[in-house]
Amino acid sequence: MVEFIRQTILPLYGIAESEVTNASISPLGNGHINQTYLVRWSTGQMVLQKINTTVFKVPDVLIDNATKVSQHLNKKAKTGEYQLAVISPIPLKNGKFAVDLADNGFWRSISYLANSATIEVVSNEDEAKMAASAFGHFASALSDLDANSLQDVIPNFLNLPQRIEQLKQAVTDDKSQRLAACQQWVDLVLTQQNLFDELSSIEQELPLRICHNDTKINNMLFDKRDMSSMAVIDIDTCMKGYLMYDFGDMVRGFCSPEEEDSTALDKVIARPAIIKAATEAYTTQLSNILTATEKRSLWLGIKVMALMLGSRFLADHLNGDVYFGIHREGHNLDRAANQLTVYKSLVEQQLHLKTLFE
Repeated sequence: MVEFIRQTILPLYGIAESEVTNASISPLGNGHINQTYLVRWSTGQMVLQKINTTVFKVPDVLIDNATKVSQHLNKKAKTGEYQLAVISPIPLKNGKFAVDLADNGFWRSISYLANSATIEVVSNEDEAKMAASAFGHFASALSDLDANSLQDVIPNFLNLPQRIEQLKQAVTDDKSQRLAACQQWVDLVLTQQNLFDELSSIEQELPLRICHNDTKINNMLFDKRDMSSMAVIDIDTCMKGYLMYDFGDMVRGFCSPEEEDSTALDKVIARPAIIKAATEAYTTQLSNILTATEKRSLWLGIKVMALMLGSRFLADHLNGDVYFGIHREGHNLDRAANQLTVYKSLVEQQLHLKTLFE
C-alpha cells in the first residue's frame, strides 16, 4: 500500500517527484474503519485516508459535510469564537477534496497538527474536564450552523431500535455459529425495554443539533508540550442528531479505567468522579444553549450509547466481524462484553448519578 500511495496518490496533490520519492509514509492511529497514514516530505505533511466505502456508502457526502463543518469552525476561529485548532481538508491539485479511484479506493487528505498527541484511557478528572470541555466547545461553535445543512453520512447511525433489530437478525442468522458463547450478553441487551421506551419518549422533545457522533477520547488531540486541549478530530460522522448521543458516547468512553476492548471485566466500572467532572465541563460550555430537557437527556444518553455500542459489537461478532476491524479472535465479543459491563455499572449507580442532570 505504501508504494501505491507513493506512486499513485501523492502526485495527485502536486507534490514534486523528488519529494514523493523520499516521502515518509506510515500508518497513523488505531481507528476501526478507515485506513489512515501520516505522509511527510521535506516541505510539508498531511494525513491521508482511504475511506471505507462499505461503511460510508456515499463518501462524497462525508467530504461535503466535513468541509462545511471545518469552514464554519475556521470562521469562528478567526473571530475568536472557537479556541481550538481546526482540522481542514487539503485539496488535490485539481481543487477537489477527494479522489475516487474505483477499485483502488476513495482517498482524501486533511491537515496534520504537529505536537499533537492522543490518549486511549482517561486517567483522572483533569483529563476528563479538558476533553469534555473541548467537545462541548465544539458543539457550541456548531450550534448556529443549520443542522439540516448536513446530510446523513450513515442513515440511522444512532438509531437504537434499528441496532436492536440488527442484533436480533444476527442472532437469527448466527452465520458464524457463535451465539452459544455470547447468549448471556444477547439476553442482557434484549431485556432493556424500559430504556427503549424512555428514549422514544424524550427524543420527541429534543432539538436537532449538529453532532460529532464519535466523541471518543482519542478523537480529541492534546498538545503534547503541555497536554492542553488542541483539537477535536475525526469529523467524518458529523451530521444532525441529539446532543444526548454525543455526550453519552463521550462519557461511556471516559468513565471506564480500561480500554474498550479490555477483557479485565472485573476492572471495568463507570467511575462516578470522572462522570461528574465531564458533565460539569461539558454543560458549562453549553450553558447558554442546552434546554432543560436536553440536560436531563444526557444521563439517558450515557446508558443508551454504552448499550448501543455493546449491541453493535455483539452483532458484528455474530455476523463474522464484517464491520469493525479486529486484531484477534473474538475481538468484537471482547468489546461487546466490555461495553455491556460499563452499561451494567451505570445502571447499578443510577440513583446517585442521575442527580447530576437534574
